[in-house]
Amino acid sequence: MNAAFESKLQGDLDALKRAGTYKHLRHLTTPMAARAHMEEAGDVIVLSSNNYLGLADDPEVVAAGKAALDHYGAGTASVRFICGTFDLHRRLEEKIAAFFGFEAALSYVSCWTANEGLLPTIGLAGNTLISDELNHASIIDGCRLAGAKRVRYKHADMADLEAKLQQAQGTPIVVTDGVFSMEGSLAKLPEIVTLAERYNAVTVVDDSHGTGVMGRTGRGAIEHYGLEGKIDVLTGTLGKALGGAAGGFVAGSAALIDTLIQRSRTQLFSNALPATVAASALKAIEILEARPELIAKQRDNIAYFRAGLTRLGFTPLEGPSAIVPIIVGETAFAIAMSDRLLQEGIFVTGFGFPVVPEGAARIRVQLSSALDRNDLDSALAAFERVGRELGLIGAPVTA
Repeated sequence: MNAAFESKLQGDLDALKRAGTYKHLRHLTTPMAARAHMEEAGDVIVLSSNNYLGLADDPEVVAAGKAALDHYGAGTASVRFICGTFDLHRRLEEKIAAFFGFEAALSYVSCWTANEGLLPTIGLAGNTLISDELNHASIIDGCRLAGAKRVRYKHADMADLEAKLQQAQGTPIVVTDGVFSMEGSLAKLPEIVTLAERYNAVTVVDDSHGTGVMGRTGRGAIEHYGLEGKIDVLTGTLGKALGGAAGGFVAGSAALIDTLIQRSRTQLFSNALPATVAASALKAIEILEARPELIAKQRDNIAYFRAGLTRLGFTPLEGPSAIVPIIVGETAFAIAMSDRLLQEGIFVTGFGFPVVPEGAARIRVQLSSALDRNDLDSALAAFERVGRELGLIGAPVTA
C-alpha cells in the first residue's frame, strides 16, 4: 500500500478521535429485538433500530426466510434479465404494488439502489429534478447521477418549491422523503401534490421511515394524508419495518416499472434480492395487514416516551413519526452522551455533522412495537440520570 496514502488516511482518523467524533461499530451477538446483547456493553435496550414493528426476529418472518433458503438456495448468482428471476420476486412485487396501491413494483437490493436506479432513469437531460434540501443521502446521490438539471428547495418551504417549479425546464420531478429521518417530521405532501398538479410535475416520495409507521393501516405518509392515487412514484425499504433485513423497491405505473427493468442501471448490473430477504419481507407485509395491534402499540410507545422525555425536561423535536430527536448541540457531545447512555444499558445513537448541520447534533430515539412499558421506563430513567449528569436537564424539584 502507498505509504503516503496510508499516512493521510490514518492522520484523518486520528483527527476524528481527537475531536471526539470518531464512530465505533457495536457488535450484537443476538437478534435485533427490544433487548439485545452487545459485546461492548452486555445486555442493552435498543432505541436505535428501524425495527419499527419488531418483526426483525419475528418467528414467522424468520421461518419464511428459512423456507425460501431451502427452496431457492442463496440467490440467483447473476442479474435478473440474464439468469432469470425467481417467481418469489414476482409475488413480492405484486404484493408491494397492491399493498401501497400502485400498478406495479420492482424490488432492489436496498432502497439506496432503488433511488439510484430510479432518479437517473427518469431524470433525463432536459428535465429538472427538484429535491428537498434535507432529503436522504440516497436521493441526493441519485440526483447527482442524473442528467437532468438539479435544484434544491428549502426544507418544507412551499414558496421556495413553487419558485423552483416556475423556473424548471422540461418535466419537473419533485422528490421528497415522506418522513425525514433526522427530524422525524413529515413532508408537506398535500401542498406538494397541489403544486405538482399546477405545474404538471411528477412526484416521487421515499417513504422508508413512514412505511409501517404512518397512516391508519401503516401504509405510510401517503395514507396518513389520504393521498392514495395522487403520488406518481413511491420508493421504500424492506430493511426497516418490513422485516429489517435489506431490500428496497420502486412502485409506480406499469410503464415506469417496465422502463426501470429496461434501463435502471442498479437493476441491470446488480444481483436480485436474496430469496431469504424476499420471503421474509413478503411475510412481514402479510403480518402488517393481519396485526393492526402492532401499529397501535407502536403509537402508544411513541406517545408514552415523548411524554416521559418532556416531563423530565427534555425538548424533543415535534413530529408524529417513530423518530424522536433530541438536539444536544455539538457532534462530540452527542457521541459522548450516546456512549454514557450505552454504559447505562441504553443503545441509542448520537448524530452530528455532516449527517446534520453543525451545532444541531442530536440523540435520535426510534420507538418500536417490540418495546414494553418496562423497557421504556428503564430507558427514561437512564435518560434522566445522564441528562442531569451532563447538564441537559435540571436537578429534581424537592418538596
